[in-house]
Amino acid sequence: MFANYLIGLREGLEASLIVCILIAYLVRTDRRDKLLPVWAGITAAVVLSMAFGALLQYGSAQLSFEAQEALGGTLSIAAVCLVTWMVFWMRRTARHLRSELHGKLDEAIALGTVALVTTAFLAVGREGLETALFIWSAVQATGDGVRPLIGAALGLLTAALLGWLFYRGALRINLAKFFTWTGALLIVVAAGVLAYGVHDLQEAGWLPGLDNLAFDISGTVPKDSWYGTLLKGVLNFQPDPTVLQVVVWVAYLVPTLYFFLRRPAARPAGPVAGAKGGAGTDTDTGPGTGTDHRRQS
Repeated sequence: MFANYLIGLREGLEASLIVCILIAYLVRTDRRDKLLPVWAGITAAVVLSMAFGALLQYGSAQLSFEAQEALGGTLSIAAVCLVTWMVFWMRRTARHLRSELHGKLDEAIALGTVALVTTAFLAVGREGLETALFIWSAVQATGDGVRPLIGAALGLLTAALLGWLFYRGALRINLAKFFTWTGALLIVVAAGVLAYGVHDLQEAGWLPGLDNLAFDISGTVPKDSWYGTLLKGVLNFQPDPTVLQVVVWVAYLVPTLYFFLRRPAARPAGPVAGAKGGAGTDTDTGPGTGTDHRRQS
């Protein structure tokens, strides 16, 4: 539940911030008549994401064992790639997110209602499809179809509540630190999903080494014990991984965490840079938060 709660919270909060920015901009610029097309695009994106998740779940159940393993492994690896790209993208562009969305919204309003619906749909739909794919992959990795979904649903509900509080100006948090730490935790979860995906492809016969175990501590950490279940649910830990799983897990986790957490090299300050520093940076990622994110960066 915890790992999937984190996924729902992290991914859902990004979508909530996007919705808040779009709605707040229209309200503050006195264009409330454009709210209905925006909400229509957002609703369509949510429905599509739910339908995509249902298709993954029920569609894969009709396949043979080998096909299920091949599909699960392939989609798990795809989910890890998308989530990795997403956490780096948010870290890099969060400071300019509001101005970017405002620009796209102005262009859509000028083009008409269909463009406005499409803009809202694409802005939220990308987050929704990524969330559906990653949650499905994480659920498959744990082998439990109930508690992970409950955790993900609670995470999404928490994200929706936080988004509403941001919009009302009732909540102020350091978004830069929040996305950094939750992004790092999500990378750890993604490493486990990646190892699970590799194991699926080994069971499907697409990758070799299924019987070549790196170690086997099933006697010390039984899979059905409470701590075995906890490690499986949070880290996707497997007491008897293959050598290829361990190699892929380490090869992904170590460099990805390093590049994600390292601080960018400090730029030398100068009078020209100081004069331009306030003009080109839009660091307010949350509407109405009143938070100075320039201090956080």
